[in-house]
Amino acid sequence: MSATDERLRLAGEQRWGEYVSDPVAAVSALAAADRFGEYVVYERPGEWVFAADPLGGVELDAHELRTTWNGAVTTGPWTGSPAQAVDRALAGLPSDGRQAYGWIGFEFCAWSLGATGHVHPRATLAHLMIPRIEVRIDASGVRVSGATPAETGDIHELITAAQGSALPVSHAVDITVDPTGYQDRVATGVAEIRSGKYQKVILSRKVELPFAVNIPATYRLGREHNTPARSFLLRLGGLEAAGFSPELVAAVDADRVVTTEPLAGTRAFGRGAEADRAARAELVGDPKEIVEHAISVQTSFAEIAAVAEPDTTVVSDFMAVRERGSVQHLASTVQGRLAADRSPWEALEMLFPSVTASGIPKSAGVDAVFRLDHDQRGLYSGAVVTVSPDGALEATLVLRAVYQTGAGAWLRAGAGVVGQSRPEREFEETCEKLSSVAPYVVRA
Repeated sequence: MSATDERLRLAGEQRWGEYVSDPVAAVSALAAADRFGEYVVYERPGEWVFAADPLGGVELDAHELRTTWNGAVTTGPWTGSPAQAVDRALAGLPSDGRQAYGWIGFEFCAWSLGATGHVHPRATLAHLMIPRIEVRIDASGVRVSGATPAETGDIHELITAAQGSALPVSHAVDITVDPTGYQDRVATGVAEIRSGKYQKVILSRKVELPFAVNIPATYRLGREHNTPARSFLLRLGGLEAAGFSPELVAAVDADRVVTTEPLAGTRAFGRGAEADRAARAELVGDPKEIVEHAISVQTSFAEIAAVAEPDTTVVSDFMAVRERGSVQHLASTVQGRLAADRSPWEALEMLFPSVTASGIPKSAGVDAVFRLDHDQRGLYSGAVVTVSPDGALEATLVLRAVYQTGAGAWLRAGAGVVGQSRPEREFEETCEKLSSVAPYVVRA
């Protein structure tokens, strides 16, 4: 029996039922403690999960697939689409009913949309792991599985000590600096749209940070000031990131219901009740924003209908206004029942990348992103993914995030460009979105 197997034999699920008043502080403390190896923190409504110390996983690059289990690594080429390759590789791991956590990058879409020529040969397309330790925090208390008794004691102590602790202090970030020529790139996009090349493209800009970032502390402070659909914090494969996702790219639940939540149309939020009301009225009455949202919903509807049982695709909450940190969006929900001959990964592949982070038509929009977006996106506008052993899958859109590797740290935000767009307004929109994260960045 290996050392890993012995630890798992000794470590059943342990639960303590006291209420955790600040789950964000709890998971941030677990991540910051640096005692449990690589990790993914994932928040869904009413629950936080800290998944750590990978037993194994799957890494997919543009030309190579690597699978790892219990220290053994298998490397080789892959065939088919990235979604098929990851799905097969995960199914081949002896995960014994454990959930997988990780991320997929924007470039994951290039194979299904005919844009592989734009992808760097060493680009990471996906990185998912199977954790040894899971800590789940919800209204019923804390559940720990996979940890040794000593580790469970450490987890309990860290969570308890984090409750009531002071919030970290942020460091000022200038988000108005733009060496990427964003407004000129938007003007190019508008010209291409008016010439009939496509209807919409989301162009983004990267803001390099001149200091190293404490990512767990930034997550804690940023989550205090954001109202995300989902949030995440991760350290996996040399990449650290934390974000406050405004929407789902795709979710497939245990009943095979597929959901996506397109958000398109933006105004600032959090500037006072009167200003917020005025911005909301402007948002719901702006023809440019309404057109941008309507064509996004139309595309999402067609994508779900392509993988759903006939006549099950519906739109709900059409053009509702949802508040997400420093911005408010027009939002809709599109759902359908996944067809019997389709897998959750096929549904994700159909919906990815989010239409609200790429363009319309999607293939032409993605081509424009690769040509005009200054550099490759990686995790930005990709997704953080959780995969359950029963086949349920959830992919949350990575926006409103901070990123860090050994080469540095950065923020990134974009705006939807249509024929009516004005470059100066789209730049202003990127500033509004960056303001969901930039005021809360904590220097390392």
